[in-house]
Amino acid sequence: MAQYTSPPAPESPRGDGEIRDLIARAQRGDREARSRLVEANLKLVRSIAGRFAASGRDPEDLFQLGCIGLLKAVDRFDLHYDVRFSTYAVPMILGEIRRHLRDDGPLRVSRSLKALAQQVYRVQDDLSKELGREPTVAELAARLGVPVEEIVAALEGSRPPASIQEPIHEGDGDPIFLGDQLTEGDVEPAWLDRVALREGIRRLPEREREVLLLRYFRDKTQVEVARLLGISQVQVSRLERRALAQVRRYLTGEA
Repeated sequence: MAQYTSPPAPESPRGDGEIRDLIARAQRGDREARSRLVEANLKLVRSIAGRFAASGRDPEDLFQLGCIGLLKAVDRFDLHYDVRFSTYAVPMILGEIRRHLRDDGPLRVSRSLKALAQQVYRVQDDLSKELGREPTVAELAARLGVPVEEIVAALEGSRPPASIQEPIHEGDGDPIFLGDQLTEGDVEPAWLDRVALREGIRRLPEREREVLLLRYFRDKTQVEVARLLGISQVQVSRLERRALAQVRRYLTGEA
């Protein structure tokens, strides 16, 4: 009796040229090409989905959401883009998961927070003109009559998702863009830590949470945070180190 042998797994695409060829075929309706693209990027999807482990959602649900984002990336990728497919796909996968958590779970930004953010920006402009400088978070809270924590939460919640064309460093030379830092083999880029960080921050004491939200989600320097909170840079540095240690313990299950 002949022994049954399972068919070999499809070979992973090699090189950007073959990937683009598969994308072109998939966009024309080729299911085999579509399947090969998905199989080749499952490690990337699982890596990104794993960054949301602290959200408390089922890992497989997060993985499925990531796969939806991957398929959208396959459908929407413009072959004229001068970027690798993985560079384009990462924000799409992230966005699909984040959108689900924001809209359907405890991470969603409430209408009241969105309205508060608009008020904060208006008052921020008014106070900047009155004071001749950027107002502190405490001053904004006092003017609006709300807790400092709500001011920070409103500003953080109104921050748009990062774009792959967003410059992450601009010095004397050419700017470095987010997309430039993503490569085919880099399935866990450091900037994705910001996503996991968001979960751990929610468990911190108020002042430490304020420091991390301003530092990592509003991109403020320690000097700027110190000015906004009315404390010294040394205090900001100490609070930041302590907060990051607590978040790290939480994310690794040690807390």
